[in-house]
Amino acid sequence: MPFYVTTPIYYVNAAPHLGHAYTAIAADVLARHHRQCGEDVFFLTGTDEHGEPVALAAEQLGIPPLELADRNAQRFRDLMPLLDVSNDYFIRTTDPHHVAEVQRILTAVRENGYVYEGTYEGWYCPRCADFKTDAEIGPDNTCPIHKIPLVREKEENHFFALSAFQEQLERLFDERPDFVMPRHRYNEARAFLAGGLQDVSLTRPKLRWGVEVPWDRSQVFYVWFDALLNYVTALSFARGKQQDLTQRFWPATYHIIGKDILKFHTIYWPALLLAAGLEVPRHVFVHGFLLTPHEGGEVEKMSKSRGNVIDPVAVVEEFGADALRFYLAREVAFGQDGPVSEAGFVTRYETELANDYGNLASRTIAMINRYRGGRIDAVELDPELAPDFEGLEARVSAKLHDAEITQALEEIWKRVRRLNRYVEERAPWQLAKEDAKAAELDRTLASLHEGLRVVTVLLVPYLPRAAEKLLAALGRAGETDLAEARYVGGREIAVDALEPLFPKR
Repeated sequence: MPFYVTTPIYYVNAAPHLGHAYTAIAADVLARHHRQCGEDVFFLTGTDEHGEPVALAAEQLGIPPLELADRNAQRFRDLMPLLDVSNDYFIRTTDPHHVAEVQRILTAVRENGYVYEGTYEGWYCPRCADFKTDAEIGPDNTCPIHKIPLVREKEENHFFALSAFQEQLERLFDERPDFVMPRHRYNEARAFLAGGLQDVSLTRPKLRWGVEVPWDRSQVFYVWFDALLNYVTALSFARGKQQDLTQRFWPATYHIIGKDILKFHTIYWPALLLAAGLEVPRHVFVHGFLLTPHEGGEVEKMSKSRGNVIDPVAVVEEFGADALRFYLAREVAFGQDGPVSEAGFVTRYETELANDYGNLASRTIAMINRYRGGRIDAVELDPELAPDFEGLEARVSAKLHDAEITQALEEIWKRVRRLNRYVEERAPWQLAKEDAKAAELDRTLASLHEGLRVVTVLLVPYLPRAAEKLLAALGRAGETDLAEARYVGGREIAVDALEPLFPKR
């Protein structure tokens, strides 16, 4: 089955920050793993360039919205290779192909009878670009996400008949309990649905920065409907208009999103697809917020609007992309909220990357070079390690197929720690002192080599550069398929020198 994974498309009203890196890296881990499984993978990311937040940010800078979009879209595009994110396409919603597809699909929604004219009045957050329901309004009539006063808006516009899909969405949630993941996010979306759906604005008459409504040129489409459709529209032109990938990859396997946009992706989006006659995605995985810790134990959401962000570019320039990828996958359980900090990053880097993994790799290769001239013989592996690796690739794969990125990494890291204990238990430096223990030394070094190779294959989605270097040093360059992640041995192999993977700082 093809595997299609998407990130949300990122607003271009400001430069990228760590939260954007978090989502992109998570989606990349899944994409790389499914490629390891031999699956046909398509990975989409990009930028959301219309709507009021972009128009307001451009106005404050005294430049046209498209100029701001061009500037910041390039920053997001440049961030992907910096993070070693292996996306297959980068969509911009100002792309004329996307605009044309949005107009075509939403015209079809109207022709199917789900659009009508009306008057809307309600509380609106310009940063969310969202009209809030009574249940979503914070204290003193504020946005609970951005902590700013809401604005009372009254507009004549076109409505999407969201309420018409109440029963169909209830049936979707009942029949597919893994449609929204993890479970507590499913419950949140189901609770919103249980509150009863109300029709929502499809168009905006006061804003000019958006996709023009083809049947009413005085209005533009509400940015969320324009943005959500990118997941479908990109497939129609990502490989050129001559190669439409929609039949090959739709419906999406996973939309990876943050919890602040849950309502749009788990309620509005499937309803819109049903209205257009399209299949709904298989899964929407909702991750939590990265939080900034403060003295006294308080935490707050990391966001560009609050000015408390960590610059992912600066982290990568000092420590490398693999270190950032590892930290974000490791520090906060994927799907939960959790604090991140520069101090926490340094601790993970030193204790786990440099010590646990980097030192294990350096010691293993150094001992093979020192005691066996850089060669491993085709000897039987130590059966004591076998139970630790039996079925490991299947367990890791099962977790990653459920988007349990942090949990899968912990499964791998348990074996990294086990291999370090094995070194201390077997003490190859002691075995090397006695000729009578030559066979035992051969078996110990071969078992260390094989165990290190297996965990490195499994770490390819998380640490693509370090894994590539280490596999080459282990004499197994390019052998990254999941089927290679088995503790079997039985090969004579020459190892090479290895520079420290994660140098101490």
